[in-house]
Amino acid sequence: MGRRKTIDRNVLLDIAEQIVGGQGAKALTIDALAKAAGITKGGVQYSFRNKEALLDAIFERWDQQYNSLYRSIAGDHPDAMEKVAGHVQATRQADESANARAASLMMALLENPKQMAANRTWYRGIISDLDLSDEKARRMRLAFLASEGAFLLRSLGLLDIDDSEWQDMMDDVATTLLPGDDSGRQDPVDTE
Repeated sequence: MGRRKTIDRNVLLDIAEQIVGGQGAKALTIDALAKAAGITKGGVQYSFRNKEALLDAIFERWDQQYNSLYRSIAGDHPDAMEKVAGHVQATRQADESANARAASLMMALLENPKQMAANRTWYRGIISDLDLSDEKARRMRLAFLASEGAFLLRSLGLLDIDDSEWQDMMDDVATTLLPGDDSGRQDPVDTE
C-alpha cells in the first residue's frame, strides 16, 4: 500500500495566486488549480470545497500578510492619523509583484459579494475616524486616496509605472503626510 500524498494548502494558494495574477480571477477554477498543481480535482476540493472557499483562503492569507506589514509600521493600536500613514507606507513598501497579485485578487472581489462588503468596510475604516475639520487629516485622506489610485493604476496595468517612478510618486504622496505645510513646494510669488 502506497503512502498517501499530503497536499500543502500554501502551495495550492501560491499556484492559485499565480493563476489569478497571470490569467485573471475568472481563470481560477478548481479544475485549473488541480491541473496546475498536478493533482486531482478531488485533491483540491479536499483543501478547498469550492472556488469561494479558495478565494476566501487567498484573501485571508493576503490579509494576514498585509496586516503583518501594516502593524510593523503603524503599531497595534494606531490612532486615526497613524492608520492612514501606516497604510500609505505599507502600500509604498509593497513590491510590484505583490501589488499585481493584490490587484488581481481585488478584481475577484467583484464576483464575491461577501468579500466586497468586507473590503468596503475595511477601506471605510481606514479613513472613518479622521477629523476632517483638521487640515492635516484632510491631507491624510488625500494621501490615502492618491496611494490607492496609484496602486490600482499600476497594478491593473492602466499606467506603466516602473519601480523608480513608483518610489517617486510615493515620495510625493508621503510629503502630504508631513506636519504643517511641508510639501516641499513653494507657492507662486505674487508679483503685482
